[in-house]
Amino acid sequence: MITNLPTAEPTAADLAAIDNEWPLIAADLDVLDAEITLIYAENHGGPTALDWRRLRRAEARVTRAAAEVATRTTDPQRAA
Repeated sequence: MITNLPTAEPTAADLAAIDNEWPLIAADLDVLDAEITLIYAENHGGPTALDWRRLRRAEARVTRAAAEVATRTTDPQRAA
């Protein structure tokens, strides 16, 4: 009988880690979406100023979210 099989479900700690990093994950998805929009815009006259602005804002959100996640994981007062 094999007893060291990985569990099929995430543990509570796994879910807590995902929940902690979710703002960064969502921000990364916003960057990806903005980049895809820029790629598709190439076939329709090129990206607009709003397309580029959307990408810059999404990148700024990633920076803010990464800083927030780093602060939460290194500051014991905030982790509690």
